[in-house]
Amino acid sequence: MKLYELQGPGGIDALALVDKPVPHPGKNEVLVRLTAASLNYRDLLTVKGGYGSRQKFPLVPLSDGAGVVEAVGDDDDDRLRAGADVYTSGSITGTYAEAAICPAQQVHPLPATVSHAEGAALGVPYATAWRALFQRAAARPGESVLVHGASGAVGLATVQFATAAGLPVYGTAGTVGGRALVRAQGATHVVDHGDPAHGDQLLALTGGRGFDLVVELRADTNLGLDLRLLAAGGRAIVVGSRGPVEVNPRDLMQREADVRGLLLHNAPADELTAAYEAIERGLTAGDARPVIARTLPLADAAEAHRALAAGHVDGKLVLVP
Repeated sequence: MKLYELQGPGGIDALALVDKPVPHPGKNEVLVRLTAASLNYRDLLTVKGGYGSRQKFPLVPLSDGAGVVEAVGDDDDDRLRAGADVYTSGSITGTYAEAAICPAQQVHPLPATVSHAEGAALGVPYATAWRALFQRAAARPGESVLVHGASGAVGLATVQFATAAGLPVYGTAGTVGGRALVRAQGATHVVDHGDPAHGDQLLALTGGRGFDLVVELRADTNLGLDLRLLAAGGRAIVVGSRGPVEVNPRDLMQREADVRGLLLHNAPADELTAAYEAIERGLTAGDARPVIARTLPLADAAEAHRALAAGHVDGKLVLVP
């Protein structure tokens, strides 16, 4: 099978397309013949060497994908029978490949109404969005939600889940197309976060009260502003950051507000199970609707990484073997 290996330090230029035998699944493992894989920002960091300090080379990046179960090592879940359409939320051998070995608990049924490209876009973004809203933020009915940086995969998933829960949703995006996309997912108001006055615009939309929840995708740029946009008792959930940021603790003190971090890798098993059950319900109800920005051949892996690094991707980049 063909796969992309990161053969050592060196970032995108160290990715190489190689041929290897198809692996065999062991106990509690599933071999998935992949038809699509998607790129997350953490995968970009992995390739750059910034996501985990003890990388062992060669390694195959990516964890999210979709395809068909080819073989099951030892698992009594009949949903994972050979021939079943599935999506993955984790892989032992990496999904930058034509096939991957995945832990059985990270292989999930894919409804017939969802394409494999859409399935590949589910794992990290939708589990992160659900965790942010309902596990870390403990969102309550009627609370207002600001998704700061809403046109990426996690942001769009957050807008969809919050809208489905009946929460008033506001968003920001840096392009006209991105803002239209966020509105189409259910946000009632969307502003341009490239406008220096966008904080004042957002606060005015709440009548000066502020937001109960802020889901923050670029804390290094926005967290200081987020603290001023929170309502009394509000919570800011940090989902993404690309560096340090300066904040004024008095903004937290005055509002008795909280800042809570989130890293999907840290989620306890029971919380992950709850998140993927919620995704399944969302797919069935039509509330979870992955947005595909572009579909590229697996051979264009380097191009996909560069597009994500440039930061102008609305939705998900999906690679097709």
